[in-house]
Amino acid sequence: MSKKELSPKTILMPLPAVMVSCVAEGYQPNIITISWIGIVNSEPPMLSISVTPQRFSYNIIKKSGEFVVNLTSERNLEVVDFCGTKSGCDYDKFKTLNLTPIKASKVSVPLIKECPINLECQVKQSLLLGTHEMFVAEIVSMHIDEEYLDDRGRPDIDKIKPLVYCPGARQYRGGLTELLGRYGTVASDKK
Repeated sequence: MSKKELSPKTILMPLPAVMVSCVAEGYQPNIITISWIGIVNSEPPMLSISVTPQRFSYNIIKKSGEFVVNLTSERNLEVVDFCGTKSGCDYDKFKTLNLTPIKASKVSVPLIKECPINLECQVKQSLLLGTHEMFVAEIVSMHIDEEYLDDRGRPDIDKIKPLVYCPGARQYRGGLTELLGRYGTVASDKK
């Protein structure tokens, strides 16, 4: 079977479908759905999100320099889609969606109670790349609902049932529960 060359696209998939909460002086708390997100460093723990300047949340994050990444599960599908397709200048998303804001411990941005994991983040630098600005942020605190922990106190993916997004197909997907192997035990020793 041969390969067909296509024009370059943002086809990396699946990507996490997360809800980023943000707030700044002069703005009500807002939520934006983002899939342009990734881990960029281990120590200190850091991640990046990319936001287009046309989005309502962009100026809030630029002004405050902080946000919360709220990891989602399959049960969050409807609110994830709403927060990704409706603007915060038209809706109070916390109120409209009956989401519960929880006070964070290190940033002034609220966590979303209905999300299984919340990462408090402080922006360390940003880079305008073209259509999006990438915000590189340190994860300064992490929260997880106890019901999503395994017997060793670690996040249990089978309980969380993370929601992912496939940009090429413009689809949300679930079902990341089939265990195929564990890190460091799948590859055979080839000598």
